[in-house]
Amino acid sequence: MISKNKVGAMVWVGRGLTTLAALPFIMSAVMKFMGGPQVVQGMGHFGWPESMLITLGVLEAGSVAFYLIPKTAVLGAIILTGYLGGALSTHLRIGEPVYVHVVLGFFIWGGLYLRESRLRELIPLRKGEK
Repeated sequence: MISKNKVGAMVWVGRGLTTLAALPFIMSAVMKFMGGPQVVQGMGHFGWPESMLITLGVLEAGSVAFYLIPKTAVLGAIILTGYLGGALSTHLRIGEPVYVHVVLGFFIWGGLYLRESRLRELIPLRKGEK
């Protein structure tokens, strides 16, 4: 059994990881909505047409919204993981590193795991048993 103090600390660390995971997606979505020559150039670099800016921005913002709402956080994590998989494959296709994407994936699920007791019950981490 985990003490109340430890659970409280886990939840706050989870919220911190959740924030670190959500911020890049929020900033990216805002940039897509704002557009501009640098954003269009970046989309072209990745092989995406300018016409996809709003669609990708809506997908990104919606995914983060689902992730940040406690009742839909697990669904949001699943959707964000799918979105992140697409971003990862886009970067791999053009030969760019994907370290940040992998770390974001760990932050998404680590943050959710620490702040969501239902997920900890579903996937318990146990100390070594003898």
